[in-house]
Amino acid sequence: MTRLTTPSRHAPMARSALVVAAVSAVLLVGCGDKKKDKPATQTAARVNKEEITVHQINWVLQQQRAALPPEAAASAGKQVLERLIDQELALQKASEQRIDRDPRVTQQVEAARRDIIARAYMEKIGSGAPKPTDAEVKKYYEEHPALFKDRRIYTLQELAIEAKPEQVEELRAKLASSKDLGEFVNYLKASEFKYAGNQAVRPAEQLPLASLPTLAQMKPGQTIFNKTANGAQIVILAAARSQPVDEQRARPAIEQFLLNERKRRVVEDDLKALRAAAKVEYVGDYVKTAAEKAASQAAALEVKPSVSPLTATPASAPEPIVPVRPASVPSSGALDKGIKGLK
Repeated sequence: MTRLTTPSRHAPMARSALVVAAVSAVLLVGCGDKKKDKPATQTAARVNKEEITVHQINWVLQQQRAALPPEAAASAGKQVLERLIDQELALQKASEQRIDRDPRVTQQVEAARRDIIARAYMEKIGSGAPKPTDAEVKKYYEEHPALFKDRRIYTLQELAIEAKPEQVEELRAKLASSKDLGEFVNYLKASEFKYAGNQAVRPAEQLPLASLPTLAQMKPGQTIFNKTANGAQIVILAAARSQPVDEQRARPAIEQFLLNERKRRVVEDDLKALRAAAKVEYVGDYVKTAAEKAASQAAALEVKPSVSPLTATPASAPEPIVPVRPASVPSSGALDKGIKGLK
C-alpha cells in the first residue's frame, strides 16, 4: 500500500476545494436548496495555473492494494491530494529548469510509456481467457493434496554450501553416508567448505510446488539434497504439523490461480505468434550464434513452474530435489546441535 504522508497546511481556498472533492457525491444529492444549486466540479485544487482533479486522486487510490473502507476514503483522498500538490510543484519547477528535456529523463519517460502500453495490450489479450469451471477447480484441489487437504506447516533447517561443480557429487555421497548432521557439518569444517545455516517455519504454499510431494512424504530428521548455481543446498525436515484447507476455503484462491495461469498462457501464445509473423533481425554485437538461437528456442518452449495458488509471491524453484536417505536419521538433538555449530 502506498504510504501516505501527513498533509501539510495550505491556503483556505485549497482546503475548501479539497472538501468539495472529498464529499462531491454528497454535494450532488444535497441537503438544502442552496447546495443543490451549487455546480459540481471535478477540480480538487489549483496549483498556480494547473488543476488537480478528483479523477487523479481516485486513480492513485485505486492503485493501492487494499480496498479502503468508506470511512477512510475521504481522509486518504485528502492525503493523496497533498502528495499530488507537492508533485505538481516539483513538476512545474522541473519544467522551468528544462529538466524534462534532459536525455536521461526523456529516456526514462519513453521506457515507461512503452512498458505501460505493452502491458495494457497484454492485459487486453489476457482478459479473453475463459474462467475455470467448478469441475476444473475441484480437480486441481484433488490433484494437489499437499497444498490443501494434506497441507502441513514445515519447520526446515537449511544448509547452503559453496562448492565447485565437481565437488557436488562428493557432498551428496558424504551426506548419504553420514550417521547424523553433526558428522556431516564436521566434514564441511575439516574440508574447509564455506557454508551457512538457517531455520525457518514455512507453510506448504510458500515452498516450490515441485518440492511438495517429496516433503509431504518425509519424516522429521530426513534430508533432501539439491544442486544449486553456487554449490549445494541441504534441507532437513525438523518438524511438520498438519493444517489442512478444505475445498470451500480454497476455491477462490484456486479459481484466481487457474485464471491467471490461463491469462499467462494466452499472452505467451500471442507473443509467440507475433514473433513468428514478424521479421526480427539482430544487428552487430547482438547477432546470435547457432547455440544461442537453440538455447533461445528451448527457453521459449520451456514449461515455467507454477507458483502456489495460496501465496501471492512466487517461491523460486531450484533444480529438481533429490531425496537422500542418510545411514541413520539424525535425532532432533543432533539437528539442533548441527545448526548451532554453523554459527
